[in-house]
Amino acid sequence: MALFLEFLAEQWILAAALLAVIIMLVMHETRKSGPSLSPQQAINLVNGEQGVFVDLRDAASYKQGHIVDALNIPAAKLPDRMGELEKYRDKPIVLVCKMGQQAGAAGKQLRAGNFEKVYKMSGGMMEWGNLQLPTVV
Repeated sequence: MALFLEFLAEQWILAAALLAVIIMLVMHETRKSGPSLSPQQAINLVNGEQGVFVDLRDAASYKQGHIVDALNIPAAKLPDRMGELEKYRDKPIVLVCKMGQQAGAAGKQLRAGNFEKVYKMSGGMMEWGNLQLPTVV
């Protein structure tokens, strides 16, 4: 550890440049997958602009409880089932997964397919449940 701290002290410009590159990479990747919304923001957006929630979890998890009127398209099957979202091309699509991890990759796929209004719900269904928002079985 002492050698690492000595390296940082002597090569602080190099360490700062590396940190800046990492931050820029994370920001770039986050922007490519779409902005994140809180569950409340997602509800307002979907209700206000006739958007849709897309649940990226597998069918078993979806059947245990999901957001009302959410479409279930498992993340692994999204490329094959993107046509089902065609009627929502000009409307907000809010991606929901278990904890918010898979939504980023799915968002990139949808943006690559020219869907413009793609959002991720931060915290996924875990956050939805923590806020005690309604689900249907």
